[in-house]
Amino acid sequence: MNKRTQFIHLGTKDYQETWDYQEEVFAQVVEKKIANRKLEEKDRMPTENFLIFCYHPHVYTLGKSGKPEHLLLDEEGLIQKSASYYEINRGGDITYHGPGQIVGYPILDLDNFFTDIHKYLRYLEEAVILTLDDFGIEGGRIDGLTGVWIDWEDPEKARKICALGVKASRWVTMHGFALNVNVDLDYFNNIVPCGIDDKAVTSMQKELGHELPLKDVEERLKLHLSELFEMELI
Repeated sequence: MNKRTQFIHLGTKDYQETWDYQEEVFAQVVEKKIANRKLEEKDRMPTENFLIFCYHPHVYTLGKSGKPEHLLLDEEGLIQKSASYYEINRGGDITYHGPGQIVGYPILDLDNFFTDIHKYLRYLEEAVILTLDDFGIEGGRIDGLTGVWIDWEDPEKARKICALGVKASRWVTMHGFALNVNVDLDYFNNIVPCGIDDKAVTSMQKELGHELPLKDVEERLKLHLSELFEMELI
């Protein structure tokens, strides 16, 4: 088992370029796993793990199980909002990425950690919940709805602060999570977020009443991810 995980921060990066990069790294890990199976155990090379953080310009992405009508903008509307749109190969419905949001893409070989997708999603959520707690925000889960929520116990007040959507093949993951820190929440008015039309969306800035340094939030998030997964970040 190799728990060493390379941390990469791409800064502000176009969504398509980031997706292409993810696919390239993901394919390399999967190819190594396939090659290892043809070798005796003593000759196998450890597979790598990656934790990628970045920020995206305004973009809407639709997962495999999503409905295109959950995007409430036409092409002209996207142009007016300076936003792009992609139908992608993760799970989940439609979501928004943009400035002021921390997007995380763990590309992990879960054979190095644990082979349980449900547990994997819960650990991503838990890292976000612990990070929110560091800044005085109480987050939690809603049964049957992936992601992290504020006021999760009250259906009328519940609002999502972090969305999750992942893909896994041969126990290698890609795509990930998006934590709303200082994001412009008006962009969520142009979609049915994650296909859920009766829940609001929020951000750390809105909950606290002031902006937060993204780097400070990222450092706490990295710490909690590394501790939960017992990663050795490099």
